[in-house]
Amino acid sequence: MTVMIWSMGALLTGFVLDAAFGDPYNFPHIVRWMGTLINTLDKRLRHTISGGILLVCFTIILCAGIPFAVLFLCYRFVPPIGYVIESFLCWQFLAAKSLKIESMKVYHSLMKNDTEGARKDVSMIVGRDTSVLDKDGIVRAAVETIAENTSDGVAAPLFYIMLGGAPLGCLYKAVNTMDSMVGYKNDKYLLFGRAAAKIDDALNYIPSRLCAQLMIAAAFLMQYDGKNAFRIWRRDRRKHASPNSAQTEAACAGALGVRLAGPISYFGQIREKPYIGDDTRSILADDIICANRLMYMSSVLTLVLALLFRLMAMGVILFASL
Repeated sequence: MTVMIWSMGALLTGFVLDAAFGDPYNFPHIVRWMGTLINTLDKRLRHTISGGILLVCFTIILCAGIPFAVLFLCYRFVPPIGYVIESFLCWQFLAAKSLKIESMKVYHSLMKNDTEGARKDVSMIVGRDTSVLDKDGIVRAAVETIAENTSDGVAAPLFYIMLGGAPLGCLYKAVNTMDSMVGYKNDKYLLFGRAAAKIDDALNYIPSRLCAQLMIAAAFLMQYDGKNAFRIWRRDRRKHASPNSAQTEAACAGALGVRLAGPISYFGQIREKPYIGDDTRSILADDIICANRLMYMSSVLTLVLALLFRLMAMGVILFASL
């Protein structure tokens, strides 16, 4: 019970630290270390399905096993140190402030009519070819990224920290980082990255859908178009090659009353993708601000849900021990 109280405090502390400081530049970051490990294994393993499975196994064992062992020992012998370490880890797993900072760089460049600068800024947060984007395309790419990463960068880490503390959060971030590095459907990674991509899809299945519902609730609370958010989510939530990405994109598009997605350019090739949302008005740079507000409110609602879950779990354990 004492460990659960310390761990719940660490979750709340990590959330507050992220909201206050984000990811300071040139500051040690566990996700970068995960990236270094994945890159090292990528170079040493054969690019086959079996090699991809080994990549997943090695990465999960190291990235989740080490934090579990450290926190287990700390909470067993010196709980305050365990709290400090877990708070630091929870902080590093959340990306709300960084997502806002990076997306607002796009907004500020657009406000200065610096289209080329906005293309460069948005290229830092999306994986598509941004050189061909006009202003509407730049805004659309930024809003889509905010919507998708509300789940991947905030809600999903909170969900797994809620269930299993920082070690389970580590496992999620390791898989998510693997997917972002090797989960491409190209000649190099089609087989090698398949295991990471499939596990990432599985881990994001529940959090993405939960986050979409919380984003719809956030739309109502913030007096955006909550009814339309629900309508577009029901209609367009499956309009993506990924089973999860369109969940929050659809909710965000409906809440803001804009159309997202559509054909995009990847490495010089146009990929036809369905639109998400209705083209009821032109998308505006201010929609980046609105999307960030939705992201933060959705994040707060996810945190509240996580804390309530932890309190209920402690209540059940306490009741069972009587």
